[in-house]
Amino acid sequence: MKFKMLGDYYNGEFHSNTDRQDNIIKRECPANTDEILYEANISYKNIGTVVQSVNDGFKTWRNISIEERISFLKKYQDEVKKIKEQMAEAISLESGKPLWEALGEAGSVIGKVDVTINDGLPRIQQKSYPNIMPDTQGELYHKPLGPSLIIGPFNFPCHLANTQILNSLISGNSVIFKPSEKTAYSAQLMIECFHRAGFPKGVVNLYQGDGEVARRLLKEKSLKGIFFTGSKEVGLKIIENTYKDFSKLVSLELGGKNPAIIHSDTNLNHALAEMIKGSFMTTGQRCTSTSLIILHRSLVNEFTEKFHHYAKKIIIDHPIEHEVDPFMGPLVDKNSLDSYLLYMGMAKREGIEEVMRGKLIEKKYRGYYVTPSIHVAKKFDPKSIFLTSEIFGPNATIIPYDDIEEAIALANSNEYGLASCAFTKDKELFKKCAAEIDSGLINWNRSTAGASPKLPFGGVKNSGNYRPASIATIDSCVYQMASLEVSDESDDLNSIKGIAY
Repeated sequence: MKFKMLGDYYNGEFHSNTDRQDNIIKRECPANTDEILYEANISYKNIGTVVQSVNDGFKTWRNISIEERISFLKKYQDEVKKIKEQMAEAISLESGKPLWEALGEAGSVIGKVDVTINDGLPRIQQKSYPNIMPDTQGELYHKPLGPSLIIGPFNFPCHLANTQILNSLISGNSVIFKPSEKTAYSAQLMIECFHRAGFPKGVVNLYQGDGEVARRLLKEKSLKGIFFTGSKEVGLKIIENTYKDFSKLVSLELGGKNPAIIHSDTNLNHALAEMIKGSFMTTGQRCTSTSLIILHRSLVNEFTEKFHHYAKKIIIDHPIEHEVDPFMGPLVDKNSLDSYLLYMGMAKREGIEEVMRGKLIEKKYRGYYVTPSIHVAKKFDPKSIFLTSEIFGPNATIIPYDDIEEAIALANSNEYGLASCAFTKDKELFKKCAAEIDSGLINWNRSTAGASPKLPFGGVKNSGNYRPASIATIDSCVYQMASLEVSDESDDLNSIKGIAY
């Protein structure tokens, strides 16, 4: 085995589950399926013990000063710095993303500590309102929700969960992290850093497992914050498992079918570069990947020809063991491969023109390597499964338009509303797009992929539930408590009307 799995982490130590095994996660490397990265034992019997651990941790952690919490987070940051390259290697081999991209993710784990402290924390600082009423001061406090569950994705296994963990911790919550079973080792490396940083017992917990582990944890009454990043379908299951419990705050960061509007006045070379990155980076396995290129009709022939030309030049290879740095690695597993190829056949059956076919390709190592795919739809069909589904693979579909009202209507035509963008030299035209497109993010002359850690990140419609992540994550880690405070305890009985003295 490439990696050694230590088991679940609770009560301040790892537990191997060798004596309580209910299932086994056997993870192959998507870039070399002959290599088994690890086997991890799953135990459903640990639910009660892990929940008790996180409850005990909350009792301790909520009473620790903010200065002490910051000190612990800084120690964690120092530990991650020591293993940055090791973490990047794990991310690469588990998720399939190129090492250069994984190094960027590991770096963001380090940088997020400073962003959380310097930019996130001020959002929940206590606020005072002098003389809000006669002889009374008003105070607004932000109190931690309580023990929280973080269910992580495979595509950014450390970065996204790290954001939710750090914001939960600095707010005074304890956490259970349930990572994707596809990236269990990357998650373990993060938790080892929390352990070495000396966090009190029970404050940070790790529970490895499959969807059944998550389902059982969601039913636990004492877990108050639920954070999930992943597909709409799984998000719906989380709501189904929690909607009767009003004590839970559920924060969902879901998928997208993200449109890019490219207007007739656009710098075409700039737009081409952004579309290559936006559509195909991370092998299209980003919730913000650009899926629909809504292209002014005057540009269709030239853009499509050049886009195809550059897409064919994309280097696809093993994320680490290669001669030249690849732009794309493999898809994450066989299910993702099968789904991607299924969509290719679906496009053909629906009569959508195929410019570049997405197909399985052979490399030095046997893996889930595919080519990018490009399609052109003469018009949008709301009944088309291909045009309305999140493919989560390296695909871009071009749809022509004649005027900006039509382009905006096309951008709003699917059930998602995560990210969008518009390419134009006309700032007023962009403002119109920003005002009328239903989207949590909209960029000007930049693709949909990626986001700033200092801005909110989240979608509308079926892309989320109005609980944005990134800098705004901390808003979902607390509840607001108001207080009317009188410091002068003078006798005011005589001021009460209707009492006889």
